[in-house]
Amino acid sequence: MRVVSIGECMIELSGRSGASWQQGFAGDTLNTLWYLRALLPDEAVTDYVTAFGDDPFSAEQIAFLADNRIGIAESPTVAGKAPGLYAIALDAAGERSFTYWRSEAAARHLADDAAALGQSLAGADLVYVSGITLAILDADARQRLTDALEVARDAGAMIAFDPNYRPRLWPDEQQAQTAIEAGYRTSTIVLPTFDDEAMLFGDASPEATAGRIAAHGPETIIVKCGAAAALVHHDGTPETVAPEAGIVPVDTTGAGDSFNGGWLAAHLAGRGPADATRFAHRVAGRVIGHHGALLPMGDLDDLRRANTGAG
Repeated sequence: MRVVSIGECMIELSGRSGASWQQGFAGDTLNTLWYLRALLPDEAVTDYVTAFGDDPFSAEQIAFLADNRIGIAESPTVAGKAPGLYAIALDAAGERSFTYWRSEAAARHLADDAAALGQSLAGADLVYVSGITLAILDADARQRLTDALEVARDAGAMIAFDPNYRPRLWPDEQQAQTAIEAGYRTSTIVLPTFDDEAMLFGDASPEATAGRIAAHGPETIIVKCGAAAALVHHDGTPETVAPEAGIVPVDTTGAGDSFNGGWLAAHLAGRGPADATRFAHRVAGRVIGHHGALLPMGDLDDLRRANTGAG
């Protein structure tokens, strides 16, 4: 089994104490791959496809991924570039705000080399991509990525897509709509968040979201609705699946990314869409009970065993 995730790994600054910060690495598609790696069998191969700079922080990223059994396939190194950066600040009430420095990030060049990108996806059983991945690319690179995804899909890979709409990353709504609708058409599985879809497309309900996306061709759509029940739409049949009761969130960072990782890991293990959604709720519920987007993989060993049938 080989799983590939495509996107941007950023430097994260958090936990500020005076002038000091804690440094880590995160990003939506990396977060999802992190949870896939934690929940898949040990023999599964996981690769993160991006572009790295030739700076010390990029070297640290590659080492961090390797230490956690995540490869980088044929991801290019771009001379003179470095990773994007974001900082998480807390106000007096404890609310989080995010400041980003990413306009010149190396990851914006992940699809510059079509041949290398195709090699990175060759032989994958599952490829995961998000609307943020699309948003950081220029139009030509976005088309190269779409072409590579179509080749992988036609070769038998499942293509999973979270539209993950972030208005500040797009020049305007029309460009975002066009790119995200192309993402729907390329995918076999779509994992949208209802609030994002309502913001961009004006959907009145999760059912409207699922119906609109289904018209573009994906066979499975899982509409995430925060703490409410998710809507499972598979082969035209809708079903709602609620999370377990009694979950008390500590930090919702990475909730949707971990849900996606849990759902895809369960799907790869052969679970049906509704059962995979119940498992995904369990994973996300575990993650939001702790601080930070990346829960240590060992903290999910019991869920990995439940998913893989090990132990």
